[in-house]
Amino acid sequence: MSQGILLEENRAARGGLYYGWVNMVVAAAAMVATLPGRTQGLGLITEPLLRDLHVSHLDYATLNGWATLIGASFCLVCGPLIDRFGVRTVLTAVTAALAATVLFMARVTDSHGLLVTLILTRGFGQSALSVVSLTIVGKWFVRRLPLAMGIYSVLISIGFIIAFIVVAAAAMRSGWRPVWSAIGYSLLAFTVIGWLLVRRSPESICVPVDGESVNEAERSSSPQEGFTLAQALATPAFWAFALSATVFALVSTGLMLFNEAVLTERGFPKEMMVTVIGIVTLMGLVANFAGGWLADKWPIGRLMGFAMFFLAASLVMLPLAHTKAMVYGYAITIGIAGGIVMVIFFVCWGRVFGRKHLGSIQGAAQLLTVFGSAAGPIVLQLSVQRTGSSTPLLFGLSPLVAILGLVCILVPLPRPNSVRDFLQKAI
Repeated sequence: MSQGILLEENRAARGGLYYGWVNMVVAAAAMVATLPGRTQGLGLITEPLLRDLHVSHLDYATLNGWATLIGASFCLVCGPLIDRFGVRTVLTAVTAALAATVLFMARVTDSHGLLVTLILTRGFGQSALSVVSLTIVGKWFVRRLPLAMGIYSVLISIGFIIAFIVVAAAAMRSGWRPVWSAIGYSLLAFTVIGWLLVRRSPESICVPVDGESVNEAERSSSPQEGFTLAQALATPAFWAFALSATVFALVSTGLMLFNEAVLTERGFPKEMMVTVIGIVTLMGLVANFAGGWLADKWPIGRLMGFAMFFLAASLVMLPLAHTKAMVYGYAITIGIAGGIVMVIFFVCWGRVFGRKHLGSIQGAAQLLTVFGSAAGPIVLQLSVQRTGSSTPLLFGLSPLVAILGLVCILVPLPRPNSVRDFLQKAI
């Protein structure tokens, strides 16, 4: 192993590429591959799918909610499997399963088949594959984790922008079924790519973490350090970050899944939906750059707090939007919030809790965000059904979001190398 490290150091000194960057690129592609299991991806085909299967909006929100909740359980299974078998094996298995599910979904003809495939696409896509993607980067970076996650977030945003444009255009031109079939076959191809390129960890190929020299690597977190899942769950920091991300997921999935209906309620044409999605995604990309840079300069709690303040502001702006300029302002604000939340959600678990049980910890955090994703569309539709508008819900959530932002700023952060001290104080 020492010989491998020396070889890597010599290669790095000559300007060689640290293999973690290869894993990071594949991880970003894996996150984009979750599109058919995400609300944003399903939102691109919601209206034609409902017309095709003769399903109402409220029934669809209910089916989607149950599917998301059941699919969330995949997070709890996936995390420990990653820690035991490694990201390469789990990535291959999950991607292949998601591909098969998407191909089957393209052939459903009734609500029962829709529910089954929604459960599996949510489970393998939004839940399991997201956990795998995040853990790949977390396993390969420590000191340079904010930089890696910033670049990772940018690649994801670019990938989703391209995917949104291609899928939306293809769905309008050819219908949702051929598009879903094409996505399924693409996922099968990606399964092979992931198996060929991804490696379990730096230690598995005898290189130091971050590609650092031995002395620098020794000063970084060891793979044997870090909180267990139970220890992480006992910290206020875990819940502050996890609940903030969960509330953001609740808000964003509700608004994105029924984006067209929310804008139509305020008198805007359905074409505005594409513009809003484009602005949100573009601003998220800009915020990814800024968030990745600031995560190395600011405490991550402060950065998450500011993101939640932006989200709270957007929830006030949308109900008041009566002109295109006001809608654009809402899209810019929520896009900035989403971009920063994305980076912090990617960075905080490995940085705060260490790498040893990273898969399990990220799986638990992802589980909570999936719950938020499940609740968002249902809560939004219930608000519309009972009050005739989404406005009361948006105004009501705004102060809650702001309070969570304040909590993130004030919460103390435990250190991965001080687990015993933390537990002794807790006891």
